[in-house]
Order: sequence, then C-alpha cells, then structure tokens
Amino acid sequence: MGPHSLGAVNDAAIGMFDSGVGGLTVARAVIDQLPGEQVLYIGDTANTPYGPRPVQEVRRLALSIMDELVDSGVKMLVIACNTASAAVLHDARSRYTRGKGVPVVEVIHPAARAAARVTRNGRVGLIATQGTVDSNAYADALAAVPGVHLFSQACPRFVELAERGITTGPEVMTTAEEYLAPVKRAGVDTLILGCTHYPLLAGPISYVMGEDVTLVTSSQETAKDVYRELARRNLLRAPDAPAPRHEFRATGDPASFSVLARRFLGPEVGRVHHAEIGPDAPSPDAPSPDPAPVPNSSEDPA
Repeated sequence: MGPHSLGAVNDAAIGMFDSGVGGLTVARAVIDQLPGEQVLYIGDTANTPYGPRPVQEVRRLALSIMDELVDSGVKMLVIACNTASAAVLHDARSRYTRGKGVPVVEVIHPAARAAARVTRNGRVGLIATQGTVDSNAYADALAAVPGVHLFSQACPRFVELAERGITTGPEVMTTAEEYLAPVKRAGVDTLILGCTHYPLLAGPISYVMGEDVTLVTSSQETAKDVYRELARRNLLRAPDAPAPRHEFRATGDPASFSVLARRFLGPEVGRVHHAEIGPDAPSPDAPSPDPAPVPNSSEDPA
C-alpha cells in the first residue's frame, strides 16, 4: 500500500466502480452495513453500457478506472458491475492484490451463493447483460452446487432504462414482460438480478415474475464480503474516526449523474466530480486473451 501508516490506510476510502449508476445499489449496501467507512465511487457513464462491448474493451476500461482509484489511495477495490467482474477479475487481482496489496471484491459469487441458498426447486433464473451471460461466469459459479440448473436471459434494455432514470411505467413493464417470459416458462423459483442496475427495476421485475419467485441481488452479500475482507486484513476504520466523507465521480456529465445518484442514495451524494477516463484510455499491461473463470470474491490470491 506504499509508505503509509496502518492508520492512514485504514482511513482510506473503499474504491468502487460501475459502468454507470447501477453500482450505487452496492454502494448503498456498503454504506448501510459499514457506516463508518468511506466510499469513492466512479460511474463510467461516458461508456455505459458495458454489456454489448467486446471483452477486451471492457477489460481496458475497467483497469483504467481501477488505476484511477488506486492512484487516489483507496484501500480496497469493489467491482460493482457484473460485466466487468466477469471480464477483468483475474487481471485485477494480479495487478492490484498481488502487485500492490489492494484487495479486490466482485459481485458475481455473492449473488450466486445467495441464489443457491434460497432456491427450493433448484431452478434458478439469471437476467444480465449479454456480456455477463456470454461469459458463463454465473454458470461456473453455480457448477459446484448439486441439483441447481441455471436459465439465463440477456436483458440489455434494462440498463438503458435505469441510466435514464425510468424505473416504472408502461415502457418498463412491456420490456420486462418480453425479457422475462422465457425464464418464467422455465419454472424458476429464484431469479438472480445479474446486473447491478437491475435492482433499480426490482418492482416491475417482481410483479412480472410473481410472488412465488425470490429475487436475488448481489448488493447485500457483496457488502458482507467487503466487511469480511477489511476485518481479515485489519483495514476497518477505527470506531472513533471522523465521520466518513463519500466521493462520487462520473466520466460523463456530472450533473446528470448527480440527479440519479441523489435519487438513489440521498444526502450522501455531495458534489459529483468529473473523472478523466474514456475510450482512449491506455491499454492494460498484458491482458488475458479470454475472460478467466471468476474466483470466489473472498478468496485470498496467492
């Protein structure tokens, strides 16, 4: 972590990013569960959505944002985006955890664990971006769970709706009915919202799926992983530390991001700063040619 005292490192923020506002659902859970911790969040609104982008492009964007967070002095990285978690986790742990001692937490395994725990009939649905579905990251995460069958459906327009702040109404309902029909026919009793934007549409999704289907999100479980990793590494802020100050940055228009961020997070969001990260960001060092299997978020890399 560099030549800082342990106390200075403990006072550092938890770095978190997403392709846009979706990761704020994870930020909300972390702020609620760890009220003494500080969050530095970057929303890559200039490049949202990540789902349709090639894996190499997602990897390059994500590593550039994580470089910015680490350069800002964060003590932990949280990949609050399923598409980025599937594309970049292996590289991120090599670059930041093994290379710089900064732990990395992701969102896929927390949601998969929760789904395996709550399903009653073993039929689990997954709605996610095309990139997350194509990565098979959730299928890999659930492969070791006997009797669980995964039914996946890409729902790309959900991200667009959430980024526009449209979380209810006829357009959302029509889109939800179209996307969710295949997983309803599959008879799932549990549905993973496999994109951190999707909890913002949880009301319409739950209505279409019906009351017998349990919705699973990664946010609460990811926050638990954040706590476990910080505690295990003795990185929690001291109970008598000053009140936390959260910081939010956006690669696109800060004013537009601020409106949505305040809607979802409330008074925790102060001034939103502009982050100078974009599609022309430098390529990462020696990226892997294909997305690597996503290891468990609580795993300690060798």
